Amino acid sequence: MTLHLPASRLAAGDIALVDDSSEYNWSEFDDMVCRAAVAISERNLGPLRRVAVYAENASQTVVAYAGALLAGASSVPINYHLTAAEARFILEHSKTEILFVGAANLDRAVDACEGLDIEIVAWAANDPTARDSTANDPTAAVSTVTPWSEFLATDPDRIDLDSVTPRPSLMYTSGTTGFPKATEVPPTMFAGGDSIREHLERLELDPRVGLGAHLVAGPMYHTGPLAGMRLAVVGVPTIVSSRFDPEAVLASIERYRVATSTMVPTHFKRFLELDSATRQRYDVSSLQSIGQTGSKCPDDVKRAMIDWWGPVINEAYGATEVGTTCYITAAEWLLKPGSVGRALLPFEALVVDDDGHELPPNHEGRLHFRDTTGRGVIYDGSPEASLAVHLEPGVFTLGEIGYVDDDGYVFITDRFSDMVVSGGVNIYPAEAEARLGQHPGVVDVGCIGVPDEAMGERLVALVITRSDVGANELMAFCRDGLSHYKCPREVFIVGDIGRNAMGKVNKRALRDSFLADESVASTPTM
Repeated sequence: MTLHLPASRLAAGDIALVDDSSEYNWSEFDDMVCRAAVAISERNLGPLRRVAVYAENASQTVVAYAGALLAGASSVPINYHLTAAEARFILEHSKTEILFVGAANLDRAVDACEGLDIEIVAWAANDPTARDSTANDPTAAVSTVTPWSEFLATDPDRIDLDSVTPRPSLMYTSGTTGFPKATEVPPTMFAGGDSIREHLERLELDPRVGLGAHLVAGPMYHTGPLAGMRLAVVGVPTIVSSRFDPEAVLASIERYRVATSTMVPTHFKRFLELDSATRQRYDVSSLQSIGQTGSKCPDDVKRAMIDWWGPVINEAYGATEVGTTCYITAAEWLLKPGSVGRALLPFEALVVDDDGHELPPNHEGRLHFRDTTGRGVIYDGSPEASLAVHLEPGVFTLGEIGYVDDDGYVFITDRFSDMVVSGGVNIYPAEAEARLGQHPGVVDVGCIGVPDEAMGERLVALVITRSDVGANELMAFCRDGLSHYKCPREVFIVGDIGRNAMGKVNKRALRDSFLADESVASTPTM
């Protein structure tokens, strides 16, 4: 059967889905997705209809998510870096019935599912010579696992798009304050509808549909990259990168005439680390809209990318729990550098003081958003966690410090959960991080607060360098650009600060790791 709308603009032989080792045309993609949907729908999924995906980016990952959508199942993306114990928590909490897994995660998946009534469906590592075979299938020796090819051995015509109600994915937060919290993809990101057919018609209103190929650059357990699946099911050619390699991505942009993608500042930094000759070797003129998300991008990095790619980098600020709350185009950003944009409907931005009183424009405080629909943030099965992020019903915070200017543009200055109180003075690590990040010898930096007997807390900087830059030089550089009280008391040269694929640093985990490492924490370099 034909899935895509409108079918008239698609040719069955045109490229539909590409990963690192395989290419599929629309006829093949339709067949795989419909087979997956039939196989899922014919399982007993229980009332919540939850299926999880615990796999690296690949064509099968896209098909698993798409099949779940068409089957009226709620997909549960699981970070493929998680341990078996961490994955098990999500599987049990979500009441997952089917777990899709790649070869690299199979052992952990089996351990995570031990004693649970969950069907594991696994595929072999991508092998272009064995696309349609079970050769070297790692599931062969595991009796509790259904091979991918066996799972797809169904009749694709047994799916009726008009009789299935779409269900949003259940996403899990990073768990920076304990166990991860679950939240359904909000209405601002989920098209909804009474049937899959209506859902797909609403998805076609996405402004990226019709622009050209879409590149999935980040891991699909995040909401931004997961949009690649939604675009694929409405006929947008989708190019999937399993692991981010900047030159390989540039080659894909040129080869497949990529028009859209979602990227994070870490991606931009890695692009800019390429030498000038390599950058100029590839044609990126097909790019029309790159969604920047994940974390704040240093101004110099964003400006350099706009100079190179043109005014195509448009920033979306928000969270999994609520979707995009603010948006700013590249053209706007050049006029308002550092801003994350103005609030999008149904949201309104407001800044409050520590007592919850609203502040006027240009006054820094705790950034909140008013959801005019009244929904706000909803954590699945955790009303206490939902209540904790609300100032009042429908008025929530994402944990940021910032201000709104006279024109309504929002500026983020730090996270109040990361704030360090030293000698009674509030210090925001982002200021020192931004300054140190301007040093040409700094690759990355994270500033944290650690206990101090005299001051309560003190700010320290953990810095990754690309040369023999020393701590004294970095301290002097920081003090040359910031008030001394805003600068770290100590600088440590480290090999990693734990930044994840979306460019975020878990400050709590970084602090715990730092304090546990006596060889580092007991020998300050300043």
